[in-house]
Amino acid sequence: MTGLPAPRVDGLGAGWPAGTSGARTALTGLVGDPDDEAPAPPRKTRPPRPRRELPVPTRGWEGAGGGRVGYLDAPTMWRATTVQACGLWPFSAGSGAPMSGVPLGQHLFTGATVCGDPISWFTRARYISNPSLFMLGMPGLGKSTLINRMAVGLAATGVVPLVLGDLKPDYADTVRALGGQVISIGRGVGGINVLDPGAMGLAAERIGGRAGRALAAETHGRVLNMVAALLTIVRGRALDDHEQSVLSACLRHLRDRTPQHRAPLLPDLLRVLEEGPDRVRAVTLDRGQESRYRDAVDPLHRSLLGILDGALGDTFGSTTSTRIDPDAPAVCIDISRIGESDTQLTAAAMLAAWSEGLGTVAASHAMADAGLAPRRWFFTILDELWRPLRAASGIVDRIDALTRLNRSLGLGDAKITHTLKDAEALGSDADRAKARGFVERAGIVACAGLPAAEMTDLGRVIGLSKREIELVSSWSSPPGWASTGSDEEPPGRGRFLIKVGGRPGIPIRVSITDTERRLHDTNQRWVQNGYAAQQAAERAAARQAVFEAEAELGNLATRPELAHLADEAVAGGPGWRG
Repeated sequence: MTGLPAPRVDGLGAGWPAGTSGARTALTGLVGDPDDEAPAPPRKTRPPRPRRELPVPTRGWEGAGGGRVGYLDAPTMWRATTVQACGLWPFSAGSGAPMSGVPLGQHLFTGATVCGDPISWFTRARYISNPSLFMLGMPGLGKSTLINRMAVGLAATGVVPLVLGDLKPDYADTVRALGGQVISIGRGVGGINVLDPGAMGLAAERIGGRAGRALAAETHGRVLNMVAALLTIVRGRALDDHEQSVLSACLRHLRDRTPQHRAPLLPDLLRVLEEGPDRVRAVTLDRGQESRYRDAVDPLHRSLLGILDGALGDTFGSTTSTRIDPDAPAVCIDISRIGESDTQLTAAAMLAAWSEGLGTVAASHAMADAGLAPRRWFFTILDELWRPLRAASGIVDRIDALTRLNRSLGLGDAKITHTLKDAEALGSDADRAKARGFVERAGIVACAGLPAAEMTDLGRVIGLSKREIELVSSWSSPPGWASTGSDEEPPGRGRFLIKVGGRPGIPIRVSITDTERRLHDTNQRWVQNGYAAQQAAERAAARQAVFEAEAELGNLATRPELAHLADEAVAGGPGWRG
C-alpha cells in the first residue's frame, strides 16, 4: 500500500453542516460540499469619505441652534479645603502665591489664595528678617479691616493680639468676640498710672535673683521713658539730658521709699522734687546751695504741674483703673472716648497704652524664660500712627524706643498710617529720618490706594516698579460720577499690594465675611438709627453666646470679667457699643 495516493473522501458527511454533530472533531472543516471550497468573489468596498474638519469657534458653534455670542460669562469658581475636595488633590498645577500664614484674600490677577502675616512669614516661611508690617493707604480703603483679619487668624493659632490704642474703635468688638479684654481710657472713663511698674514689676518680684533684678532695671527704664514722653508732649520739645538724670534719680528714690504692692503716683514724684533728697540734689550739682538746686529742677517741676493740673491730669494722675490681664486671649485699649481735637491727650494715651502693652509682653517672656509660664507670642496693632508723631517734637525717639526691639521680644507688630507725608510733616530732619526708618525696617509693607506722587516717594524707600506704582495709584480714584447705586464702593477698597524686600509685589483682593462686617464696621455713625440698633442687638447676642460658652466650660472662675461683660450685654450698657 505504500506509495498509493490517499483516497478522497468526497461526499462523506455531505449535507451535514460543519459542527452540527456537536463538539468539533478532527474532520471538522475538512469535509463538506465541494462547492463550499470555491473562493468567494471579492466584495466591492467604497472609498473612504473625506472627513469634514469643523472649525473651533471662539464665541459659539456653527449650525442649527448655534450662533455667536457677544459675551462669555466667566465660569463659576469654587473654593474648598483639601478635606472637602480630597479627590481633586494634589492639583496638577500649583500657584506662586505664598500659602503660609493667615488667609488674606485672592491674587488680583490669578485668583490664587494668598496667605501671610508678619509672625508666620518670620517664624515658619522665613520670608522676612523682622516680624513687622507697615501699612499705608488713603482713608476708607480697608486698612484696619485687613489687620483685623490678621488678628483673628493669629488668635486662632494662639498668638495674642494687642490693640494698643483703638481710636474709633475698630477692634473692640472683635476682641470681645474672641473672649478678650477691653480697657477704656479717657476722662471719667479710666486712666493709666505711668509710674506703675505693672506686669513687669510683678514678674520681677516673682522671678527674683539676678534675672529679677535685671527685669526690675528694665522696668525702671520703661517708666522713665514714659514719663519723659508725657513731659515732651506737654512742653512741645524733648527733655534736656540733665533733666532726665534728675527724673531718673527721683524715680529710684520713690521706688526705694514706696511700700511693696503699692505703685507711686505723679503727685508723689512732684513731692520728691519739692523735698529735694540728697540723692536727687547730687545729680543737680547744687553744691549745697538751695538756689542752684531750684534753678535745676524748676523747669521740670513746672512741666509736672502742667501734667497734673492740665489736660492730662485726670487720666494720668491717679491709679491704673484696669490692668492688662496677661492670660487674656486678646487685649484692646479703647481710647475712642477722647475727642478728636484733644491731640495732646490722644498722643499721651496712645504712648501710655503702648508702654503698658509692651511691658506686659516683656513680663510674659521673662516668666517663660524662668519656667514659670508657657511661652506666648504677641501681635501688636499700632493704628493711626500719625497722631502721636505730630503731637510734639522729639516724640519719634520715644516711639522708636518703645517699638524697636520687637524681634527680640517675640513680638510681631503692625503700624498703620495714611501716607509717607505724615513723616515729612515732622519738624526736624532727624525726626523725619527716624520716621522713615519705620518703613525701611518693616519686614512687610502693604499699600492700599495712594496718589501717584505719594507712590513715587514711597518707591524711593522700598523700591517699586512703574507698573506697581500705576496699579496702586489707580486704586485711589473715587467711583465715577455716573454711579448711583447705594452700595457703590471706591475701586480700591479691599485691594492691597504686599511688598517684601526687593521681591515683586503681590496684589490681592480682600472680601470680608458677614461676621467680619458685623464686628468691624468703621462707619457706624453713618447708618440709620434702626439699622444701628439692629447691629447692636446682633452683637449683643453674639457676645452673650460667647459668655454662655465660657460659662459651660467653667472659665468664669478664672475670668471674672466675662460675667461683668455679660451683664452689660444683657442690660445694653456702655461697654457694648453698637
